[in-house]
Amino acid sequence: MRRIIAINREFGSGGREIGRRLADALNLEYYDHEICTKIAQESSLDENYVNNVIENGFTNNFNITYSHSISLIPSFVDTATVLLAKQHKLIKELATKQDCLFVGRGADAVLADLNPLRIFVYAETDSKLKRCRERAPEGENLTDKELIRKMKQIDNARASNHDLVADYDWNDKFAYDLLINTTNVDIKSIIPSLTAYADAWFKNHKSI
Repeated sequence: MRRIIAINREFGSGGREIGRRLADALNLEYYDHEICTKIAQESSLDENYVNNVIENGFTNNFNITYSHSISLIPSFVDTATVLLAKQHKLIKELATKQDCLFVGRGADAVLADLNPLRIFVYAETDSKLKRCRERAPEGENLTDKELIRKMKQIDNARASNHDLVADYDWNDKFAYDLLINTTNVDIKSIIPSLTAYADAWFKNHKSI
């Protein structure tokens, strides 16, 4: 049985950091933006473009003038469909070759037949605001209201893309094996406990 972990997370909750640290602790291959890098290389496309299309292709969260909308939106959505299909195919290929951990990208649903350990990471708004500000790009000076709006837009995009491949909601607590609330939590300090949990989970499911 492959050891596979699929993490979904609210923006600002620290889910990516949990994923990277947990993958290191368990000696798993880590995949997040690396997926877009591989797709861009195989498709001879710009990586930022690939990431933008995959993340926002079905959400209307991109600026486009009304006069150009009729001609450009179908093309954008068609491209998103193709790239998302490539992403899902690549995720399956990687998961069948090695033990690995995926952050986002609907991996929990795409790999359902491989029975991954499914984790959802969330936090209270104030905690997410604090984490976002600590990791904000230089020069970004968003107000709390603007940052909260950004968090909601990104989470809505993640939920929409997840709904394309799953028969359950992105943030449905009953769809996950482990829920992690990172409010006021030092992520590094909880990795040993998460590692022990994952080891026990894989051991128990190996015998099923």
